[in-house]
Amino acid sequence: MYTMLITNLEYVPDRRIVKHLGLVQGSTVRSKHAGRDFMAGLKNIFGGELKGYTELLNESRDEALNRMMRQAHQAGANAILNVRFSTSSVAAGAAEIFAYGTAVVLD
Repeated sequence: MYTMLITNLEYVPDRRIVKHLGLVQGSTVRSKHAGRDFMAGLKNIFGGELKGYTELLNESRDEALNRMMRQAHQAGANAILNVRFSTSSVAAGAAEIFAYGTAVVLD
């Protein structure tokens, strides 16, 4: 685990950007397994939160963030600004979560 400031702001109030290190990114592609898919199908009939999918998306976001932070750490950053997430369908039943931002060194 890396300790660094992660924010969706373009700058941090009262902090100065000392060095701009460029774009950093992290992604993961996950698929649902048959058990989760079956239970989600049942939930779709009766309504309610699809906890299996919520859990899958939380794990995927965490993994994408960790990969982005690892890249920023290797570049020497102590912060990532303007962080965004994106999702896309890669194949039937598989989706990508993509996290990206700007690695910087703050004073």
